[in-house]
Amino acid sequence: MVLERIGSPADLKALPLEDLPALAEELRAAIIAAVARLGGHLGSNLGVVELTIALHRVFDSGGRDLLLWDTGHQAYVHKMLTGRSGMFDTLKQSGGLSGYPSRSESEHDVIENSHASTALSWAFGVARGEQAKDPEDRRRVVAVVGDGALTGGMAYEALNNLGHHRLPVLIVLNDNGRSYAETVGRLSERVSDLRTDPRYRTWRARLDRVLSRVPLVERVAGAGLEGIKQFVSDAPALQSFVEALGVRYLGPVDGHDVARLEHVLTTAERLTGPVLVHVLTQKGKGYEPAETDLEMHLHDTSAFDLLAGPGNGGVPKPRGWTAAFSDAITDLATRRRDVIAITAAMPGSTGLLPLAERRPDQVLDVGIAEQHAITAAAGMAQAGLTPVVALYSTFFTRGFDQANLDVGLHDEHVVFCFDRAGITGNDGASHQGVLDLGLMLRIPTATVLAPSTEEDLRALLEVALDLDGPVSLRFPKYAVATAAALGLDGPGEGLEAAEVRRVAEEVDTDLCLLAVGDRVGPALEAAELLGEHGIETTVWDVRSVRPADPRMLAAAAQAPLVVTVENGYVAGGAGAHLADRIVELAGVREAPPVLRLGVPDTYISHAKPDAILAELGLDAAGISSAVRKVLSDG
Repeated sequence: MVLERIGSPADLKALPLEDLPALAEELRAAIIAAVARLGGHLGSNLGVVELTIALHRVFDSGGRDLLLWDTGHQAYVHKMLTGRSGMFDTLKQSGGLSGYPSRSESEHDVIENSHASTALSWAFGVARGEQAKDPEDRRRVVAVVGDGALTGGMAYEALNNLGHHRLPVLIVLNDNGRSYAETVGRLSERVSDLRTDPRYRTWRARLDRVLSRVPLVERVAGAGLEGIKQFVSDAPALQSFVEALGVRYLGPVDGHDVARLEHVLTTAERLTGPVLVHVLTQKGKGYEPAETDLEMHLHDTSAFDLLAGPGNGGVPKPRGWTAAFSDAITDLATRRRDVIAITAAMPGSTGLLPLAERRPDQVLDVGIAEQHAITAAAGMAQAGLTPVVALYSTFFTRGFDQANLDVGLHDEHVVFCFDRAGITGNDGASHQGVLDLGLMLRIPTATVLAPSTEEDLRALLEVALDLDGPVSLRFPKYAVATAAALGLDGPGEGLEAAEVRRVAEEVDTDLCLLAVGDRVGPALEAAELLGEHGIETTVWDVRSVRPADPRMLAAAAQAPLVVTVENGYVAGGAGAHLADRIVELAGVREAPPVLRLGVPDTYISHAKPDAILAELGLDAAGISSAVRKVLSDG
């Protein structure tokens, strides 16, 4: 086994070229086995095997060179080649390897980049800092950007600055034509045209003949050669674009030819100023189920049977919240032509593909561009449409300014649907959806809804489409609860669906428990546990955090103790908002004490969602324990 001999990049550099194909095959097999066992990002990592090998053979990661990955989900091979291949049986497990670069794991992980399109700005800043050092102490900055990361506007802002300041950054563009799903955008289309356009090779050959007769120093400097200028004007869109910004372009290069990659990277290393090396790779290469998955090339996947393959055999997964949202939005939008669903490069992951198949003109994928998505939604609302912006909760933070000032300030009717809201688990700190409640509550005109069951999700989505101003709904990652499973009545009709629901009540109770969204189930279980200790509890399913139902607030204001529980940051979240409303109603002197339960202000590492929620005291046992402690403390 070649891989067993690789404990560091130095071992990789010592390998003869003839051993590299076997190493690439072993790396792919190891990645497939690990993801099949534990779940993770598959297609993107299979596509960068040879590229990562070449990078670590040419550059001195952890020493004179800094490798930045954007996005970090394509760094599995990087981890394996930097001493962590023996730890992949702990991938995304509590206490194990992160699914993204992690500074706590290795000196080779410079930035923990799991949100796309940021590495070029990192590279600009790091390179600027390196330039302030003595020349012998400066480190080279290499940014590996791909899997759709170049569709985000921040990447272009950084490119512009890199070219303007002529900073020595080497950009390696991993162009696999994809992000999570197929990459969208005019520039992406032009880049993809390179793969099939025979004129490119003709143009490249003409340029190579001219350059072969030009002294090297003049080739590097550009030297005002009219012939070269003419060829550049005829070049494909990407080269013309980046060179107009002052970034030198090399490529495209076959991303699965290690020898060719090493040659081009070595050439780029010798050049001054910013350089972009355009590498063409195949997402999912070497694994037929990934190569033939037309939607996402198995971008990410849950654990699966290695012999049967993804989606075949194994234990059926319970119905999830995303599927429930998908059915609801598909049904509602097919009955309402004004509804436009918007996503940022994740139509499959957010459940919009069924609607796109039935009504393609009612689904808009803008690429990894949340800011644009939200302001565009404001424009659509102003023009009379009803936009529904479907995002993972964690990615909403990228567009909050637009939600606040373009949607909120203008009071435009945009419906935000936050998938993966709350603790998400094994993707780690960057993907916990804990900010959306607090952020939406900072938008003064926003209605904030939190369904607790599949029936509520559908009913509240229908209500949201008919409200005014910004509206948000949130739902978690895991299996969806049903009203029957929780022993609840179904939602009412129309606006009644957003009204509060008193789901457990005793006479002269000791406390009033206000549960938000997916915490209703654990709150009901906690009420039973408290009953065993002689503590009588009234449980409310909040459903509408803002505006809060007056009946619930009035009941809470009369209770001896109020407890709020939410799956999000507790500071500035739903509990804080409801506590303020209770004080407004009862007065400072008469308002009951409020115990707010939620996620503390900290970055939550990767582990199973249930384990994290239990550790935070947000499961039934934790809620019950917190209440009993408060009551015992008087």
